[in-house]
Amino acid sequence: MTNRQVFRFAPSPNGELHLGHALSACLNRRMADRSGGVMLLRMEDIDQARCTPAFERQIAEDLQWLGIGWDSPVRRQSEHFDAYRSALCRLDDMGLVYPASMSRREIREHVEAVEARGGHWPRDPDGQPHYPGLERDASKAERDVLTQSGRPYTLRLDMAQAVASAGGNLAWNELGSGPDGARVVLQADPASWGDVILARSDTPTSYHLSVVMDDAEQEITDVVRGQDLFHATAVHRLLQRLLDLPEPRYQHHALLLGPDGKKLSKTHRDRSIRAMREAGLSPRDVLDAMEDAPRSGGVETASVHLQE
Repeated sequence: MTNRQVFRFAPSPNGELHLGHALSACLNRRMADRSGGVMLLRMEDIDQARCTPAFERQIAEDLQWLGIGWDSPVRRQSEHFDAYRSALCRLDDMGLVYPASMSRREIREHVEAVEARGGHWPRDPDGQPHYPGLERDASKAERDVLTQSGRPYTLRLDMAQAVASAGGNLAWNELGSGPDGARVVLQADPASWGDVILARSDTPTSYHLSVVMDDAEQEITDVVRGQDLFHATAVHRLLQRLLDLPEPRYQHHALLLGPDGKKLSKTHRDRSIRAMREAGLSPRDVLDAMEDAPRSGGVETASVHLQE
């Protein structure tokens, strides 16, 4: 598989596929076909409370109905917790992980207090305040008290230490950002995210950690995903460097917008593939609706209709 380009479509089975998912799946399928490569299907189901086998089956049915196939086997993140746990232990052994217990409310109150005194508090590319990191310098004994207390906690990456450990020249290859869609090298700024979450007390991984491990394990050569994950690539490149994982190429495509002008989400049930099927639309009707939907951000893409 290493001699071919390997793409992947990686939905979370916690709701119905919508037109935005269809766009990403179509792009990955079409690019795999054009390159003579393969497209893999990954179920990002680390959230065991919301992800269900029923949604997974529905995703597979909707993709097949649209004429989008994939190469076996399907990877389920819930079946690989041990691998994520091992990667987390490796980062911990490097002194880059610490347990953190502040709730969202406590973070908000801390930040508001600083800003009320005229201070500036950094925010990540999604607009969320950086974690205060008050537990970052806690002793091992203090950390053990937290992790054994039964209180929910997260395991966070000490970003400053991680960036220092990774060294300089952290960048990624992005397709479509240069003249005529050429690939360009973009500098990564993982520090803009602050101390990101790598795991939780009840789940031994997070999106950031599992996605880089999965991409490496599945030998993904090309990551084609929505513009909403563009800035997260900086964190992924950092983790790839720290864990000695291969670097895939990236392309972040335009997002489809809903009637409210915001990116489609699973709350837009009328734009779900299942709802459109139930309304009597054909696969061609759905693909036409996908292409006609307003878009924002990312590389504009040509027609992604599959071969009939």
